[in-house]
Amino acid sequence: MTYAAQSRQFGDLIRDQGAPWASIDGDAAARFALQNRFQTGIDIARYTAAIMREDMAAYDADHGNYTQSLGCWHGFIAQQKMISIKKHFGTTKRRYIYLSGWMIAALRSDFGPLPDQSMHEKTSVPALIEEIYTFLRQADARELNILFRQLDGATGAERAAIQHQIDTYETHVVPIIADIDAGFGNAEATYLLAKKMIEAGACALQIENQVSDEKQCGHQDGKVTVPHEDFHQKIRALRYAFLELGVPDGVIVARTDSLGAGLTKQIAFSKEPGDLADQYNAFLDCEEVDPATLGHSDVLISRAGRLMKPKRLPSNLYQFRAGTGEDRCVLDSIAAIDAGADLIWIETEKPHIEQIAGMMDRVRAVHPTAKLAYNNSPSFNWTLNFRQQVFDAMAAEGLDASAYDRAGLMDVKYDDTELGIAADKRIRTFQADAAKRAGIFHHLITLPTYHTAALSTDNLAKDYFGEMGMLGYVAGVQRKEIRQGIACVRHQNMSGSDIGDDHKEAFAGEAALKAGGVHNTMGQFA
Repeated sequence: MTYAAQSRQFGDLIRDQGAPWASIDGDAAARFALQNRFQTGIDIARYTAAIMREDMAAYDADHGNYTQSLGCWHGFIAQQKMISIKKHFGTTKRRYIYLSGWMIAALRSDFGPLPDQSMHEKTSVPALIEEIYTFLRQADARELNILFRQLDGATGAERAAIQHQIDTYETHVVPIIADIDAGFGNAEATYLLAKKMIEAGACALQIENQVSDEKQCGHQDGKVTVPHEDFHQKIRALRYAFLELGVPDGVIVARTDSLGAGLTKQIAFSKEPGDLADQYNAFLDCEEVDPATLGHSDVLISRAGRLMKPKRLPSNLYQFRAGTGEDRCVLDSIAAIDAGADLIWIETEKPHIEQIAGMMDRVRAVHPTAKLAYNNSPSFNWTLNFRQQVFDAMAAEGLDASAYDRAGLMDVKYDDTELGIAADKRIRTFQADAAKRAGIFHHLITLPTYHTAALSTDNLAKDYFGEMGMLGYVAGVQRKEIRQGIACVRHQNMSGSDIGDDHKEAFAGEAALKAGGVHNTMGQFA
């Protein structure tokens, strides 16, 4: 509905109500309604799920249409990210938000900073989703409020142009891919938490195949996976949650940590040779045994008529054969898609396109439209990895690489060398290249704003508490905000002060006591 139509509709309703509503303004009511387009989190989840489905179809048609996101740990961070995207690119198309369990554990837990091991409150996840969407909706209200104020002083063609901007306004509300870890418990616990996350607005839930109570960060050691059926129960739980809440387009991202996980807690229950459980067990590190030599509490399995003893650790965990990680990732991915996952996520130890593509080629041989969400992780040393990749490529081509120390390629002296420049070029095009070669639909960085907050604070503290004093803030922050057009330089406006003034005027008319008068220092930033 257009702004004018909305205003007319409210005007008709007000007239129908007669004298008691005589002081209610239909135009103001229309503005309130347009500034609150999404009534519930379910509205947001349905809207953003449709966006993701459209983007997935666009990617299938052209792999240049990949999507991106940055991990955010606070609603304000997400809000400023989306405001910046709209400012610089004019649209939020194919840009999402990633909600990282790692950052919730490290930054949002009442227990204080925690490692990424599912020890934080599970309710922190839906709470952050709701917080992010509150800030994104406030960004909409603020920008529309600016347009409404411009409209009040406009006439003729200018007024028509502003009305068109209002009618075609693009929201800051974009899809969130939300990390549900390993489900925080059994399948029922996963289902209950999923519902809370969807009700908060999440249209995409990412779940991993680790044991819930042994969960580790994907880039740490000690990861323990579960048999496929256990994982698939949780995938089904997510789908039931989406269906129950009326979001059938909800997206399930199934993550496998098998590349770096050499342990399992369970031997899978197999009904017949070659079934999925049997394939899982086939990766176990076993040795053939003579029943007469069995030790105390040894566990045995039968494999092709032979009695085998899986290697069991003092922790009561079983280990997989070394070198089977990629094969297990491929099996996990194929099986997850068979079980209803929409996207897969293969956690790797380095950003190497051919390593990813080698696994995805095998997955796509079974599921041709299989698509990845891929973690462009800050846990990778991108500079070192890509410089070493270029070094290795030079050596493979017979080029002279003797001027470089492969182990010391992080040294600043290599920044402007042929190798350093070539590595940076590969990093710059990594996402586009991997989208085309390796089936990566969505590129995300899990923890970027964790690192930017630390870096910017370090720079400010160094300057402000050092010789620069107040100039450290003025030159390093405020002057840059003004010259780069950063919206929050007018922090009173960013926090909703002007919106509040316009509401007061609607409520109280000439009696409104407004904050935006001549003595408001934000006028210095007009």
